[in-house]
Amino acid sequence: MAAASPVETAPAAPISSIGTGIANLPNQRHKIVAKNGANFTLMVCGESGLGKTTFVNTLFTTGIKDQKNLNKRKVKQPAKTVQIQITKAELEEKMFKVKLTVIDTPGFGDYVNNRHAWIPIVDFIDDQHEKYMRQEQQPSRKGIVDMRVHACLYFIKPTGHSLNPLDVEVMKRLGSRVNLIPVIAKADTLTPSDLAKFKQSIRDVISAQNIRVYSCPIESDDESSTKRNHNIMNALPFSVIGSTQDVTTPDGRTVKGREYSWGVAEVENEEHCDFKKLRSLLIRTHMLDLISTSEDVHYENYRQSQMETRKFGDPRSQPSENPKFKEEEELLRKKFTEQVKAEEQRFRMWEQQLLAERDRLHKELESQNDKIKELQSELDAYYYSQRDSPKTIRK
Repeated sequence: MAAASPVETAPAAPISSIGTGIANLPNQRHKIVAKNGANFTLMVCGESGLGKTTFVNTLFTTGIKDQKNLNKRKVKQPAKTVQIQITKAELEEKMFKVKLTVIDTPGFGDYVNNRHAWIPIVDFIDDQHEKYMRQEQQPSRKGIVDMRVHACLYFIKPTGHSLNPLDVEVMKRLGSRVNLIPVIAKADTLTPSDLAKFKQSIRDVISAQNIRVYSCPIESDDESSTKRNHNIMNALPFSVIGSTQDVTTPDGRTVKGREYSWGVAEVENEEHCDFKKLRSLLIRTHMLDLISTSEDVHYENYRQSQMETRKFGDPRSQPSENPKFKEEEELLRKKFTEQVKAEEQRFRMWEQQLLAERDRLHKELESQNDKIKELQSELDAYYYSQRDSPKTIRK
């Protein structure tokens, strides 16, 4: 039998002998992250007509959310409650994919009584923490669905005065659950001086009411990064202009913005609004910090509070007093108390009437008894008088 000829193999790639190789760990991590992509959930909250949909489409330079047709006649009136609308999209840039989830809250602040409009929003945020915690407790955690909100943009109406009571109440409750970022909508409707005063007024209310808002890490090893972070946080609350239309400026440039008779309001002009600073905070420089803060701070706070008050596997402990139900309960209790008092008053009147009638009947009965006694006495006297008189002799 002939001997088999040796198989020729390609020479192996040389392995570097410099160092142990642990410096390649970031490269390996980068490959894993680039392959898996990232998940980012953004919530926009505010009254209708403040440009939330336009801002989202402007932020990601694509039509993620459909514009509402305001000219379309509504056949059916919407329910008078705050709804949760979820829009999902997948964005790709330079071979890196981000699964984006945008959560809108249509109906918020659109009614006469908005006293408890924050309840569906807060319940949704807590429900996402609860669902994620439930999935973590399962034996198999593959395919886990993460809908935890990483950032919440609260759009403020450009009134030029201050925050209204609804804004204060909602921001207080959101700030303890999510990375809250206040945004002044339609900044092109205010003059620069009015906008500066409005910003300072909002900062004063936030400080006085102890409202927690997101603050990115300021200090950095790079001096330019530190300066950039300072500029970003000094702009809080961010004034924005949303527009997906291209307009031509007087000097011939084509930009995203809004055209007026006095000129053009540019979206990406830092002298006109803080759109670039907010985009840098959300996407370019601090998206990872928003995600990690949501996971390590807000989610952990929720998990700790729930694990301290319930046993493993038990359902989420509901708040003992729902403000909306508590108010309705107080109204019902007040109404019931008033009805009981009215009935008690009526019963007292009936009792007094019955007592008066009883006394009258007693008096009448006593008078009748007296008459009967008098008649009985007369009858007895007549009987005795007839008995003692001489009998009539019969002829």
